Amino acid sequence: MPRNSSSAQTARLKLVANFPIRLKKEQIIFLGAEYNGYKYSILRDVPFEEHRLASFQLFDFNMGYSFMWNKDWRFIGVVTPRLMSTFSEGIRNRDFKVNATAALFKERKDLDKPYRLVLGLTYNTNNNLKFPLPLVYYEKRFHPNWSFTVGIPKNDLKYYLTEKHILLSELLLDGYFVNVQGNIALPNNYVATDISSMALVSLVGYQYKFTKLISVYGYVGTTLYQNGDLRDESGNEVYTLNDKQSLYLRTGFKIGIF
Repeated sequence: MPRNSSSAQTARLKLVANFPIRLKKEQIIFLGAEYNGYKYSILRDVPFEEHRLASFQLFDFNMGYSFMWNKDWRFIGVVTPRLMSTFSEGIRNRDFKVNATAALFKERKDLDKPYRLVLGLTYNTNNNLKFPLPLVYYEKRFHPNWSFTVGIPKNDLKYYLTEKHILLSELLLDGYFVNVQGNIALPNNYVATDISSMALVSLVGYQYKFTKLISVYGYVGTTLYQNGDLRDESGNEVYTLNDKQSLYLRTGFKIGIF
């Protein structure tokens, strides 16, 4: 996100790898990891040392198990230990969280209009909600040249010029919640212990498939809503960092295994 009218800008590098291991009777174990590295700049006067938020990182470690629940549905369970912090003082207890997901997956590739459906629950100790949240994902190829996805955090619409060249539009929820080591003293006796951001983003893009399993993509768009804050240990907002519209740029590549 380039500099906006809040004089804030963010850059992120995201790396994801998941490796499945097939077992007997349609059982699968998978191990994986995700890394998010953020560079954050506030180009205005703030009541603290801005270098304290110059960079922060998230490390997820995925451990999952999947099996056929019945002839139509596959069960998927994932436990995700997470480290998320500015890491200015090494690793501390507050940097560590654990997330868990349980879902049922159904896929029909043999239809004229193939689809995928995921229904489940996800529990995230990284926020203030102490109960599981619903997980919904539905993808359908409703026309030879068109498909859509409905769910959280992503909704999209794709137009297939060919099977290699794809145009996309997307509505995306993006965000993070990260421990600030050493805390930040603010006016009026406030103390910030975390930095958080939530953005609703509208995007258009292009994807090129080298093969069925290897592709590159690029998006350009804007935030429809954005709220970046410093929060205290109870989760209350104590200082607004970025609440203005931002340009949003993203590019990357994907490699599948099967």
